[in-house]
Amino acid sequence: MLHYKLILSAAAITLTIAAFWPYIRSIRLGRTRPHVFSWIIWGVTTFLVFLAQLSDGGGVGAWPIGISGLLTIGVAVLAFLKRGDLQITKTDWLFLILAFCSLPLWYLTASPFLAVLVLTLVDLLGFGPTFRKAYHHPYEEQLLFFWLMLLRNLFAFAALEVFTPATVTFPLTIAMACLVFIIMVVLRRGVRPPPAV
Repeated sequence: MLHYKLILSAAAITLTIAAFWPYIRSIRLGRTRPHVFSWIIWGVTTFLVFLAQLSDGGGVGAWPIGISGLLTIGVAVLAFLKRGDLQITKTDWLFLILAFCSLPLWYLTASPFLAVLVLTLVDLLGFGPTFRKAYHHPYEEQLLFFWLMLLRNLFAFAALEVFTPATVTFPLTIAMACLVFIIMVVLRRGVRPPPAV
């Protein structure tokens, strides 16, 4: 059974790298301008979820989440250095403040599930600035990245060694968030013409 889980985990890690590689390249070329606040929130919460999943027996299924957390922190740094979307609204500040105010709660809980639940909610808050930006500028995001993250989370879920609320909540919730984001961007692109080149 572990051999099967290792294969699923390897597939999820491969999808993670396949998603991040072109996304990072697109940022470096100036084609994609990710929202810095979203990526900071996602990086921190994803890596903390990885630690919580490990503590609750997630095993090899948690590895893709850990790798994703590290890569996400790297995207946040790159977005800042390459001057990604730095137009920060009051709503963006609210999402960031709520996210970081929520983080200490996971430490105060004795339960990995409560920690993952709080971190998953914080991660969803991270979608706020990106969702707002993509709504107004639907061509500034690469949908392939979010498709691959959707698949990665489904593979990570399947690779989990133990299925508990603490191990399954994050990958399933983030997969659904990616799907909702993709649908919103596709619908917005349908009503807005692409920007002139």
